[in-house]
Amino acid sequence: MPRTEEFVAGLVLAAGGSSRLGQPKQLLPFGSGTLLDHVLDTARRCRFDQLVCVIGGGADDVRGAVDFGGVEVVENVQFGTGCSSSIAAALAAVDPRCDVLVLMLGDQPGVSSSTVGALVAGRGDAPLAACLYCDGRGHPLAFDRRVFGELADLHGDKAVWKLMDRHADEVADIPVPGPIPRDVDTADDYEAVLADLGHGESCCPQEIAEFTVCVGAPMNEKTPRSGRSAPGGHSGTSMGPS
Repeated sequence: MPRTEEFVAGLVLAAGGSSRLGQPKQLLPFGSGTLLDHVLDTARRCRFDQLVCVIGGGADDVRGAVDFGGVEVVENVQFGTGCSSSIAAALAAVDPRCDVLVLMLGDQPGVSSSTVGALVAGRGDAPLAACLYCDGRGHPLAFDRRVFGELADLHGDKAVWKLMDRHADEVADIPVPGPIPRDVDTADDYEAVLADLGHGESCCPQEIAEFTVCVGAPMNEKTPRSGRSAPGGHSGTSMGPS
């Protein structure tokens, strides 16, 4: 990410309870680590001035399996109320010098550091910015400190999009090539993401079932490392209660 004079913090939302998947999606095998490891590696490459990750569902297992080096971890015990509670919890940990907060999803591995860089560079002086993909507006999102108070007061799982709508004339839409990156809510989503990003052989249903058994047991060591809407609409995804 290009360096600016601004203090830019990255926030990865990874508190979801994974109710539709039936197991902690943060810990799904992905590349050389887990799904959340991959997203955090991308966030580290962005060279944020501060990197915060909010966890919630399966927090003990997630802490035991994911590499959080260089990351400030915040646990949201109210993760079931939606991603807004995770944002509020994170804001309490964000450095007071922060000028811009970049919001990333912990279950969206298709986002690249170059996309984050384009978002930050293209925001200009806008109080809010979003990525405009070929099939609509999506994450990551960027928020100027002028709207931190409104962010902290949000409620529910889709409230961040309502904030965008409330400031519709002030949102900078930054063009990004390609479709909105997939997020992982179900086993089918996981298979599709692996296929999209070239990790195909890890996506068989049998492996997902075996992984469910694995994470259902106490985790005393690291998890084995194996290898769309129209513009103006929203991907609407989050690692909230789903």
